[in-house]
Amino acid sequence: MSHLLPIGIALAVAGALLVLGGLVSLFQVKVLRFTVRTLAGLLLVALGALSGAVALGVQGYRALTREDVAARLSVKPGGPQRLVATLRFPDGRMASYDIAGDEIYVDARILKWKSYANFFGLHTAYELDRIAGRYRDIQQERTAPRTVYPLGEERPIDLFALRRRYVFLEPVLDAEYGSGTFVAVTRPAELELRVSTTGLLLREVESPGGGVK
Repeated sequence: MSHLLPIGIALAVAGALLVLGGLVSLFQVKVLRFTVRTLAGLLLVALGALSGAVALGVQGYRALTREDVAARLSVKPGGPQRLVATLRFPDGRMASYDIAGDEIYVDARILKWKSYANFFGLHTAYELDRIAGRYRDIQQERTAPRTVYPLGEERPIDLFALRRRYVFLEPVLDAEYGSGTFVAVTRPAELELRVSTTGLLLREVESPGGGVK
C-alpha cells in the first residue's frame, strides 16, 4: 500500500503541470486547448489527492493474507481480578498493561476493500484497536473498575470514521467492527493473537513437545 503515496504525488504533479499548460494556452487565446488541459489537470490532481488520502488512511494497518499472528501475549494473574499482559508485536515492539478483570480482551479494526480495489494494491488490512479487561460477572462488568488501553495509532485521515460517515464509500470499502476476542487468565500463559478475515482468536502457544507452553 506504500506505493499509493508516490503515485498520488506523481499524479498531482502531472495535473499541476497540465493546469499550468492550460493557463499558458489561455494567454495564447487557445480556448479549447485551455479547457482540455485544465480539466485533465484538475482530474489528475483530484486522483492524486485521493491516492494520498488513502495512503495516509491505511498507514499503520498490516496487510492480511490468510491468518496472521498479530501479536504474542505473555499473561499472568497480578492479584485478585488483576492481570498483567505483555504484548510483543511482529515489528519487535513490546508493551505491558495492568488490567482489571478475570479475562483479557483484545479487538481490532479490519478494512475490507472490494475486489476491483485490489487492482490498485488495496487488500484486506487490519490494525489492533484496544486491549481491556473483562469480568465474568455482568454486575461487576457494570460497576467494577475498568481498564482499557489503545493499541491503534493516531492518523490524519481515519478511513473507519469516513466510511461510517459517508455512504458513497460503501461500493469500495467495508469497515467491519466488533472483531474481538477474550480469554480467561487463571495462570501464567503464552498466547498468540491471530487475525483472519473472519475475526480475532486468542490461542495458547503449544510447546514443541505438544503440551502448552
